[in-house]
Amino acid sequence: MTNTPVVVREGATVYATGTYAQVEDSQLLEQLMSSVGFCTEVEEDLIDAVTGLSGSGPAYAFTALDALADGGVKMGLPRRLAVRLGAQALLGAAKMLLDSEQHPGQLKDNVCSPGGATIHALHVMESGGFRSLLINAVEASCIRTRELQYLADQERISPAAIKKTTLDQVLQQPGVTVSGGANGNSRSGLSLFNNLF
Repeated sequence: MTNTPVVVREGATVYATGTYAQVEDSQLLEQLMSSVGFCTEVEEDLIDAVTGLSGSGPAYAFTALDALADGGVKMGLPRRLAVRLGAQALLGAAKMLLDSEQHPGQLKDNVCSPGGATIHALHVMESGGFRSLLINAVEASCIRTRELQYLADQERISPAAIKKTTLDQVLQQPGVTVSGGANGNSRSGLSLFNNLF
């Protein structure tokens, strides 16, 4: 699994080797993918979590950046400058983290002066469930990856070609209704999916 920042040589590629892979195969892959960013090996059962975090991660970052820029525009900044400032803040923060051995929480605390503007802003973010939203987004992406793989295994087609969702399959089962159904036998696609594993 890799991600879109490989196009600017700042990608993250994570792979798992199969039963028949040789050491040379891993070395070749790392050599190739390290030329476009970070590359590392994990156990195969972690690949879905990798997809949820770094595979989908650029979309989370772009969404956060878009919202930051909107905030800047709301407060009077020109759009182009707001986007640039937001992007530079994310880029600089990421570089600070990667170049240090400090925990992200410590780096965050370093920006927050007592009673200052940043801690007030973070309070608003926490009140809105910012951390939970990000955690839930990673989890949702990971779960959807597992669903797509399960459907691909069942239907023997590529995940990109799948048209049905797990929820669609659940709702087609006899006696299954949407939550709050009259017969009381309500299940979600997620609960069925989790029961399969």
